[in-house]
Amino acid sequence: MAGNSFGNLFKITTFGESHGRAIGAIIDGCPAGLKIDSDHIQKDLNRRKPGQSSIVTQRKEPDEFEILSGIMNGVTTGTPLCIVVWNTNQKSKDYSHIKDLWRPSHADYTYEKKYGNRDYRGGGRSSARETVARVASGAIAKQILYQVGISINAYVSQVGTIELTKRYDEVDLSLTETNDVRCPDSHIAEQMTNLIKKIKKEGNTIGGKISCVIENVPVGLGEPVFNKLHAIMGSAMMGINAVKGFEYGSGFDSIKMTGSEHNDVFEKKGEDITTGTNFSGGIQGGISNGMPIYFNVAFKPVATIMRDQKSINEGGEKVTISGKGRHDPCVVPRAVPIVEAMAALVLVDFLMLNNSIKLEDLL
Repeated sequence: MAGNSFGNLFKITTFGESHGRAIGAIIDGCPAGLKIDSDHIQKDLNRRKPGQSSIVTQRKEPDEFEILSGIMNGVTTGTPLCIVVWNTNQKSKDYSHIKDLWRPSHADYTYEKKYGNRDYRGGGRSSARETVARVASGAIAKQILYQVGISINAYVSQVGTIELTKRYDEVDLSLTETNDVRCPDSHIAEQMTNLIKKIKKEGNTIGGKISCVIENVPVGLGEPVFNKLHAIMGSAMMGINAVKGFEYGSGFDSIKMTGSEHNDVFEKKGEDITTGTNFSGGIQGGISNGMPIYFNVAFKPVATIMRDQKSINEGGEKVTISGKGRHDPCVVPRAVPIVEAMAALVLVDFLMLNNSIKLEDLL
């Protein structure tokens, strides 16, 4: 199976299955001399872990990590980092009833046809549990970004038809972690939470949207042709489980605008060059322009529902599938740190690719 690695100079390779012994990642290219903040890594893992509230899956996993290599006395050595999170609460028997069936909108059929076999216990590598390795790796990438003043903040901006219509600069992002759904508006958050609980009670699932803003990005990250910054960022987000859409800056709303309305006029403020508006989303010609980068990520409803569904088995016979096990009624509350992690991995890689910035000189 190919496609388990992401990045160029700062490269991660994830491993493990949902119901195997562990999930983990190898980070190749992490610069030497970075003091690892273990509390920060664990905090991000806690934001992603199951069982954290009544509106997420009730699988109980502590998601405590170990770093097996690449660190000495709390500081990176420049050699590959190996991070592992042990699985402790697998219930593989919950999936025995579907071992010969193809679940609607899952990876069962495509895995079976591509590889000749599949891990029906939670989906194996196709399970969203794999993202625990991305969050752990991204938490280390974030610590590098902090050294150069770059901040990343993601939050839930929509669940079903309930939407936070305010822009990122119109809300207090420090409030994101004050509620279970991770929306920085308490009134909207309450509506979202109530909707998720209603959907869960009905044995159904619902989709949502995560917005993300990245501030203090230096000018010059990204390449002008195939490695455009927004293209790689979009690839990173589209690689997250259940993601169905990505837009940055004005996104699809730009369709409704004229060029005179959409163009970002340059201005000089002191020694800095800025733009009066930011419909470009901080990226022009595939390269960061110093303005905040912002984007939206759309997540579909979770495919496993607690209702009977029609399908077929491996023999082509019609069957009825009954949902069992522990699953999220809506993925977006736990996906917030995943979006941040993937954004951090993209930016660190571009920082290292940019010849004008040497991370080793900043640590």
